[in-house]
Amino acid sequence: MNCVERVRAICSDRKIPISRLERDLGFSNGYIAQLRKGVFPADRLAMIAEYFGVTTDFLLTGEETKKAPDLTEKDRRDIERRLSAMIADLSGPTDGLMFDGEPIDDETRQLLEVSLRNQLEISKRIAKQKFTPKKYRKEGE
Repeated sequence: MNCVERVRAICSDRKIPISRLERDLGFSNGYIAQLRKGVFPADRLAMIAEYFGVTTDFLLTGEETKKAPDLTEKDRRDIERRLSAMIADLSGPTDGLMFDGEPIDDETRQLLEVSLRNQLEISKRIAKQKFTPKKYRKEGE
């Protein structure tokens, strides 16, 4: 079963006409029928998955993957604290971050910060999933 067939099956199970799905998501009329190869653009696939409350993996493969644990406010504060320390280390007055002998510009610094934050969040989720004892895990983790 390909992605288009899976979307049609979910619509059928939930008694949602394909035309309503297309209208609700702002797709053109007949958009899903036009995707005969069963390949959705990634942004459209994510919209459909969110609409149905499933993962994109489920739409692509038919198998639900385990969801990574959510981050608590304490986790977010820890991440921001670590990120601030990393940025401070990279922005030192004497040996700050440089590219080709020139200090990095603000846009590059922001991109680096976003990338570091994302990596810290991912590593925190992996650690929570890996090291939380089974008796403390919520169902589905």
